[in-house]
Amino acid sequence: MIQLFETQRAMRAMRKAAMQRGVMGIVDLGTSKVTCLILRFDSGHMPETEGVGSMAGQAQFRVIGAATTRARGMRHGEIEVMQEAERAVRTVVQTAQKMAQVRIDHAIVSFSGASPRSYGLTGEVELGGREVSEADVAAVLANCDTPDIGLGRAVLHAQPVNFALDYRSGLSDPRGQLGNSLTADMHLLTVDQTVVQNIMHCMRRSDLELAGLASSAYAAGVSAMVEDEQKIGSACIDLGAGTSGLSIFLRGHMIYADTVRIGGMHVTQDISKGLGIPVALAERIKTLHGGLIATGRDDREMIPLTAETGDWEHDRREISRSELIGIMRPRVEEILEAVRDRLDAAGFDDLPSQKIVLTGGGSQVPGLASLAARILGQQVRLGRPLRIQGLPQAATGPAFSSAVGLALFAAHPQDECWDFDIANQRYPARSLRRAVKWFKENW
Repeated sequence: MIQLFETQRAMRAMRKAAMQRGVMGIVDLGTSKVTCLILRFDSGHMPETEGVGSMAGQAQFRVIGAATTRARGMRHGEIEVMQEAERAVRTVVQTAQKMAQVRIDHAIVSFSGASPRSYGLTGEVELGGREVSEADVAAVLANCDTPDIGLGRAVLHAQPVNFALDYRSGLSDPRGQLGNSLTADMHLLTVDQTVVQNIMHCMRRSDLELAGLASSAYAAGVSAMVEDEQKIGSACIDLGAGTSGLSIFLRGHMIYADTVRIGGMHVTQDISKGLGIPVALAERIKTLHGGLIATGRDDREMIPLTAETGDWEHDRREISRSELIGIMRPRVEEILEAVRDRLDAAGFDDLPSQKIVLTGGGSQVPGLASLAARILGQQVRLGRPLRIQGLPQAATGPAFSSAVGLALFAAHPQDECWDFDIANQRYPARSLRRAVKWFKENW
């Protein structure tokens, strides 16, 4: 645990160094595409507050380089072939550097796989009526009883989401206030350590220093949700190619994250197998003609399947759009039902508002919002990422929610446990206590 905290603290130091230098890279490592944004910070300006920042942090930077390339060597958001993944990262970073006419040494990376698991932790310290200091916040976070996360797991996020001072709950920052007892609720997100080590190794091989790591589901929620949605209790579903990420926000903080290992690529593969056509053609047909709710007109709308196998009859087939919908809909229903199971397990029904925001490349299929509302039974809307300065028009769609959210996270990260000076002997001890489902009990 101590080694992990030191690694995360070193990455935070690199992020500060990159911001003072004025430029930093963002790499969103997806299953189907890799995106790189290069951010320029205004004269190396650092945020005035060291603590939790508002979502208006996007005014401090400008996108000066952007590039996207097809991901290679990736499966379910994890690296499968190191050489291919390295080549994709090098390609997209060099293209963005050419556009920005500047070289980057530091990058913050988001990824979608690694089997994330969420834990809710609680800690408490006695103050004796004095003012809450930075050391007290560090002490209460150190006193959180960390569950036994298991071998081969690493902590990706450890964010304090709520403070209570003498039974006054809902405080976002207790520093400077007087009280007798300080309690903190912390959200801990753990991931598969091997996946993280492979990503770090890939970045080193690509001549980049890692200045931070984030979950794609978290980054997508940061950019696709408006501030009110993050406060009143909403979920963000990031429908990617290889995975569908899920994050739940309450009072401006992520309180739960998970991943379903099915995505848009599986819909494409169903079309490819069902119609006996190449995957590239199946992707094109899905993008141009796909849908989820058939109407009477779809029986008459014919889609040509032009292939080049040499068999004239096979190459000149046609299918109706309703047949295509019949292939796509069962897989999308499977994804949404898996997401619903995760939401039920997280206690989403207990939150005050139950809004759901759909984003990611897979959310652009016509009819998805009404199908999702039918299966999830909640208020559903399609979310696009926030507009940030300098972002090219081509990168403003839902497929770029994670990349834009990562840029906001880079400029204005929320407090994490390792941002506080915790004494070595007081690092959270690994205990066998069961993780508290605190957002059922405390909200």
